[in-house]
Amino acid sequence: MIVTPSHRVEIDARGVARVTLTQAEKHNAFDAAMIAGLTESFVKLGADPMVRVVVLAGEGASFSAGADLNWMREQADYDQARNLADAKKLAALMHTLDRLPKPTIARVHGPAHGGGVGLVACCDIAVAIPAATFSFAEVKLGLIPAVISPYVIAATGPRWARRLFLTAERFDAGQAQVAGLIHEVVRANQLDERINNIVSVLLSNAPEAMAEAKDLVFAVAGRALDGAIMDDTARRIAERRASAEGKEGVAAFLTKRKPSWIKSGG
Repeated sequence: MIVTPSHRVEIDARGVARVTLTQAEKHNAFDAAMIAGLTESFVKLGADPMVRVVVLAGEGASFSAGADLNWMREQADYDQARNLADAKKLAALMHTLDRLPKPTIARVHGPAHGGGVGLVACCDIAVAIPAATFSFAEVKLGLIPAVISPYVIAATGPRWARRLFLTAERFDAGQAQVAGLIHEVVRANQLDERINNIVSVLLSNAPEAMAEAKDLVFAVAGRALDGAIMDDTARRIAERRASAEGKEGVAAFLTKRKPSWIKSGG
């Protein structure tokens, strides 16, 4: 277990890493230290070959309330260069989580606002309880959700983002699911069971193939179907077929046995 002032990282014997935001008294709000600490942890988890899945959760009443008020007061006195440096650090955190070469699951047990919604949008899978609420309140403060916008818009599409960014309205988990921010809404007493079920499904899949499947989405999304993308996708599947993992998976399927990446009893 790794414990920092802002979060805790636990990795179990199956390779499931649980990253838990632990500043419950601050509703897991962002400050410079949390951003730096989370970025470092995600980089390490992404590079750890023993880690198969990452679950992001929060302690206390909230998943994450966005920016910490004291940090915002400090930022008001920053000059342009200092504000730009801070914004780039937050951008690096979001990019690191978004491109993590492992499946990521957001366990949204309570409110997620501003940058907290950004974390949710950066995860591959997001599951929330009905009581969870969401908002982008930046325009109420004369600000904009700039750094998180690429990830939110990728999840919701431009039309929903325009409404949610402009109104700054608070919306519930059902609306978040309709908008594309949340994949599933489950009762609070079923949240961990559902997360564990998804984890089990992911652990049955080939680790390298999942990393490359995730990269495939980034490579293909938004591109025109032309010769270049046809060549790229053909190359990708050819490399997978020739890989040790690809050969193992096909052989296991044909001989009706479990592939090597599924642990005994899994």
